[in-house]
Amino acid sequence: MPLLLLGVLLGPVVGLLDWLTLKSLAPVSALVVGWVGARLGARWDWRMVRRIAPATWGVVAAQALAGVGIGFLAAWLGTKLVPALAIAWSPRVPAALTLAAVAIVPGAGAMERAARAAGLPPRLTRSLRRVALLNAACGAVVCAVALGLGRPRVAGIIPGWVAGLALEIVAGLLVGALFIGLLRYTFERRGLGVLLIAVLLFGAGLAYAAGLSPFVVCGLAVGFIVNRSPHRHRVRTMLGMWARPTYEILFVLVGAFLTLPTLWVLAAAPVLAALRVLAQWSTVRSGIGYLPAATLPSIAGLASVAQGASALALGLGFSLTRGGSGAVLTTIAFGVILTQALAPAAMRLAAPTQRLTAGLPATELNSNPKPD
Repeated sequence: MPLLLLGVLLGPVVGLLDWLTLKSLAPVSALVVGWVGARLGARWDWRMVRRIAPATWGVVAAQALAGVGIGFLAAWLGTKLVPALAIAWSPRVPAALTLAAVAIVPGAGAMERAARAAGLPPRLTRSLRRVALLNAACGAVVCAVALGLGRPRVAGIIPGWVAGLALEIVAGLLVGALFIGLLRYTFERRGLGVLLIAVLLFGAGLAYAAGLSPFVVCGLAVGFIVNRSPHRHRVRTMLGMWARPTYEILFVLVGAFLTLPTLWVLAAAPVLAALRVLAQWSTVRSGIGYLPAATLPSIAGLASVAQGASALALGLGFSLTRGGSGAVLTTIAFGVILTQALAPAAMRLAAPTQRLTAGLPATELNSNPKPD
């Protein structure tokens, strides 16, 4: 909150970070968004992913589909019923789909803090972390699709969003392959860090110039790196070393981008957040009943309420790529604040209560003990 308020002070209030300045800082913003995506991609280790049961994939996919569907329907109906929202959330369909996609993206760090506050065991926390990883990947893919909506068809046949998604996949893999190809010329630890920053800057800049998502391109690139490079642990360490200053810059930039063209934006954020929680909770509860082989805890729906930097980075990426008034990012930021505040209470509500059974009475030792 202090960093967001600092961004609001420097942006809308003082005007130091006005729209022209933010536009000139777009490459830096794209790098910040790409770095957050790279942190997500660094967690996508195939050795961990392949241990997830197929039934778990089915439940998480159904949860993501239900969350996106309900969120998109609610946002689209909001633009139909409230003309002010239709003007603020523009372009309408990509904005509504982005709001729905970001709604299913949990924050791994925020969720783990809420789990520790609720006293959940470490094994359950690790299971919830896998659920958060799958949900975040689904949300990032849907955001990439939303950015491609409205683009002209390629060769009159291929839809613009299909071509854009394919281009993002190819760009991410090429950036990751570029890093691995240049590793043979880098042997020192410092040189490896410079190479990683240079490759992520190239990937984020390429995505921004082509109108793609820096989050997805850099996430795919680092996901390819950690699965193909022998230096995966060093790459994760370097990304973690720069995580805190990167997130601080992200929060300030988000605060500078915030705009409030209508108060309906503040009214829509809690409605979308409530619908998201309802969709996630009900889908997981019913999905486990239909697919008992899924290795999901029954509290996964409520436990993934907390959101964090990934949701804000995806919203900032939409503002960078599609422009607009910043109302979409404002809706996302207000929803993240609400979920951060409600996450510990939701986690405690979802935490399983363990009832202790009464133990046997202790044996009484005396000079004349009874046989029983």
